[in-house]
Amino acid sequence: MFSSILIANRGEIALRVARTCRELGIRTIAVCSDSDRDSAVTRFADECVRIGPAPARHSYLNAAAIVTAALQTGADAVHPGYGFLSEDPDFAEICEAEGLTFIGPPAELLARLGDKARAREIAQAAGLPVLPGSSESLTTLEQARSVASEIGYPVILKATAGGGGRGMTVVRAPRDLPLAWAQARASAQAVFGDPRLYIERYLDNARHVEVQVLGDGRGGVLHLGERDCSVQRRRQKLVEETPAPGLPRELADRICAAAVRAASQVDYAGAGTYEFLVDDDGGFTFMEVNCRIQVEHPVTELVTGVDLVREQLRVAAGDGLSITQDDIAPRGVSIECRVNAEDPNRGFMPTPGAIEVFQPPSGPFVRVDTHGYPGFRVTADYDPLLAKVAVWAPDRRQAIERADRALEEFRVSGRGVRTTRDYLREVLADATFRAAKHTTSLVDDMAVHRPTLRTA
Repeated sequence: MFSSILIANRGEIALRVARTCRELGIRTIAVCSDSDRDSAVTRFADECVRIGPAPARHSYLNAAAIVTAALQTGADAVHPGYGFLSEDPDFAEICEAEGLTFIGPPAELLARLGDKARAREIAQAAGLPVLPGSSESLTTLEQARSVASEIGYPVILKATAGGGGRGMTVVRAPRDLPLAWAQARASAQAVFGDPRLYIERYLDNARHVEVQVLGDGRGGVLHLGERDCSVQRRRQKLVEETPAPGLPRELADRICAAAVRAASQVDYAGAGTYEFLVDDDGGFTFMEVNCRIQVEHPVTELVTGVDLVREQLRVAAGDGLSITQDDIAPRGVSIECRVNAEDPNRGFMPTPGAIEVFQPPSGPFVRVDTHGYPGFRVTADYDPLLAKVAVWAPDRRQAIERADRALEEFRVSGRGVRTTRDYLREVLADATFRAAKHTTSLVDDMAVHRPTLRTA
């Protein structure tokens, strides 16, 4: 096992990784931008290195600064968390070239699966169903017109190098394609540094179901069940749960088996997620692979008792997985709600400011992953995620009630700071959600007849 690890991230995931390292007796090095000097992880870690000014491109996306920090502090390995450089094959390659272990899949695999068009081809070769779409990345509008005409509208434009729900644009009619194409290419270039796009047929009212996998890098792969991530706003997840409610067990098992088959084919190493769409008829199609730890990993940990970060570290250190498929016995239901520093009453605008009151919920079977504290300053430089409230219960009804109780307990206030806490409670109270009949259109449907928000 490693003696010291640099955590190339910020916020709650950096603190989450540091905690597992502490339990394993591993020295931790945090990195921070100027605006994160007093963050929770800089206080928790054994050492901290400033890597640049607040803008991410000058700090958390600055591979040279991060690798230099790792080398100067004597780190053995780098854990990238999620987002930022977590799926960047160039960053993984630089780490390895400098003698640092990148805690994640090897650079070659990141490159193959990170290219969404190539990932489709790999999935098809493993026998996974995919939506009709382009077989390779597209570079011209005429190519896009040809593919869209062939597969039929509506279609969705996706960034080839995309991920995390970003870089996607739905097009419902041919006349809308030129503008959407231009905007999607510009967005892909700005966010991912790569303007290439590909096209798939778009499914309205589908369910978003993903499978957590762990691979030892030698062909051994297991799954830890499926998660439902259908509650989304602009393809950004708000609420996640496991097991997927209302999904027949036989169908869920087939989806999990497909994910294992695909991951085994590429000798997957570490933690990853295979994502699928499930239609009204119970058919499922492959979407993409996320080659990293997921934001929503706590719900899987709560029902399986498996520390996913610990397994990531074991695989990266060459120790292999500590568990087999037979050891995985999910129990009960877990739901996670992402509390963002955003104001739902103003179109979910970010609400930066200094937090004065910060009182997370507690009580039976409640887990809160957060980097917030009284005095913490929320900045507009990064993702607005403030906390993840995850709960466990024996069944879904109790899990929903527990999640609602936990959110009700959550107190956050400060000059200018607002959160999505009450909006999440609306989602939990929604009749369609409670009946497990919701799809990715739930948030849009709620907006049509949106009730008055509860007050704190």
